[in-house]
Amino acid sequence: MRRLPRVITPALAGLLIAALAATAQPAQAAQVAQTARNAQAAAGAPATLAAYYGQRPAWTACGGAYQCAKLKVPLDYAKPAGDRIDIAMIRLPATGRRLGSVVINPGGPGGSGVEAARNADAFLSPAVRARFDLVGFDPRGVGASTPVRCFTDAQLDSYYAIDRTPDTAYEVRNLDLAQKQFAQACKARSGRLLPHLGTRDAARDMDVLRAALGESRLTYVGYSYGTFLGATYADLFPGKVRALVLDGAMDPTRTGDEVGTGQSGGFGVAFESFLRDCFKRADCPFRTHRPSAANKKLEALLKRVDRAPLRNEYDGRQVSESIVITGIMSALYSESAWPMLRQALADAFQGDGTRLLLLADLYNERKADGTYANSFAAQEAVNCLDHPATRRADPKNGTTPCDYWPVKRRQSTRPMRADGAPPILVIGTLRDPATPYKWAQALASQLSSGVLLTFDGDGHTAYRKGSACVDRYVDRYLLTRTAPANGTNCPKIKIAPSR
Repeated sequence: MRRLPRVITPALAGLLIAALAATAQPAQAAQVAQTARNAQAAAGAPATLAAYYGQRPAWTACGGAYQCAKLKVPLDYAKPAGDRIDIAMIRLPATGRRLGSVVINPGGPGGSGVEAARNADAFLSPAVRARFDLVGFDPRGVGASTPVRCFTDAQLDSYYAIDRTPDTAYEVRNLDLAQKQFAQACKARSGRLLPHLGTRDAARDMDVLRAALGESRLTYVGYSYGTFLGATYADLFPGKVRALVLDGAMDPTRTGDEVGTGQSGGFGVAFESFLRDCFKRADCPFRTHRPSAANKKLEALLKRVDRAPLRNEYDGRQVSESIVITGIMSALYSESAWPMLRQALADAFQGDGTRLLLLADLYNERKADGTYANSFAAQEAVNCLDHPATRRADPKNGTTPCDYWPVKRRQSTRPMRADGAPPILVIGTLRDPATPYKWAQALASQLSSGVLLTFDGDGHTAYRKGSACVDRYVDRYLLTRTAPANGTNCPKIKIAPSR
C-alpha cells in the first residue's frame, strides 16, 4: 500500500534517527516524486470530480510481479455525488529504468484488460516493458469491475446454440424471443448500470485512471474496440494524450447495421485468404482447390447441421449451425489458428463437431467448468448504447438484443477529430476479419493528427503478431513519440508451408 512520506526534522533528531533518515531517503524521494506526479496528473480536473482524480490506488500483490487495485468512479458523471462503481486494474512494473505507464485495452467491448495483462508479451514488447509499467483495467461493466449481468451460464449455453439464420416461422419466433429475454434479463439483473455503460463514460474513467497512475498524459495501446475507446478518449481529452496506438481500428461514423455489414464482408475476405493457404497444405479438407467448390462444400455442411447437429465428444451440448459458424469465425481471428480450423472442418465433414465447439467456446469465453466471462453481456450493453440499430425491429429478418434494449439509446456515429492531440498511430491489417482495413483508413483520416500504418497481413490486429516491421514502428512511437510517416506499409510475413 502506498503511504504518505514521513517528514524527518534533522535538527530535532539524534544520530540514530539521522542514520535511519539517510537509509530511508531514496524511498522517501520516490514517494515525494510520485505524490508530485499525482498532483500534476490531477491538475485541471473538474472541482466536482476532485475526490475521484485525487485517489491513490492501494496496490497489493496478486501473483508474480503483478499488483492489483481498484478505483472508484461515479456511476453517472452528471451526478458525481451519487452512486459509485469499481474499476479493477492491474499493473506489471517496468523491468528497467521506468519512463511511465502504458494502459492497454484488448477489445470487445467486454474484454478484460486485467486478464489480458496477465499475458504481457502478447501486448507489449520486452523493449517497451523495460521502460513502462504495463497497466490493464476492466472497463465499467466488465469482469472484476462492477459487472453487468444478464443470462445465467445455462441460459447462455442455450442462447449461443440458437439458429441465427431462421428458416421457419418457429425458428423466427424462437430467435426473436431469445433476444427479448436477453434484454429483459439485463434490465432485471443490472438495470441501474445499463444507462451508464457507453464508451464516453469508459473514456472518462480512463482519465481518472491516468491521474491515479500519476501520469500527466496518457500512453495507451488499444485493440479492436479499444481503438474506439482510445479515439473517444483523445476526442474528449486531446491535451492529455502522450501516445496512442489504435490497432485494428473501428470507424466511429459507422452505425450498428453498418458495423455488422462490414464485419460480414471482413470475415468473407478472411475465409478466402484461409482457403488460399489451405490449398497449399497436405491436411486441407477441401479436395477441390477452388474457392467456389470449397464454399459449396461448406454451405452443404451448414445445411446438414441445420437439420441435425454434429456429434460432440467433449460434453452433452449440441453442435448447432450457429456453433459451427462461431467456431469458424473464432479461428479466422488469427492465422496461427488456421491449422486447427483445417482439422476442425475435416472432423465436421465426418460428422464430429468437437473441435468447432471448442473454438466457439474460446470465442464466447466459456471456461472448462461451464461458466462464462461476462464479456457478451458487457458487449451488448455497450454496443446498444454506442451503435444503436437504425432500423425498426423485424423478426423475419432476425433481431438482436439492441432491438429491445430497455434504456434510451445514444447515437454516437460522428467523426472523432481530437483537435490538438499529438500524432496518434492507427494500424490497419489488409485482411482483418473483424475490423476491415477501410475502417482504419477512415479513422486515421478523421483524427486531426492521425497517422496510418498498414500491415499486409491476415488475422485481427497487427502489433505483437509476428511482424518485426510493425513492432519496430510501434515500439519507437511508444518510447520516443516518433510516429512513422503517414501511409507507411509493412510487408506480409512469409510462413513456410507445413507438411
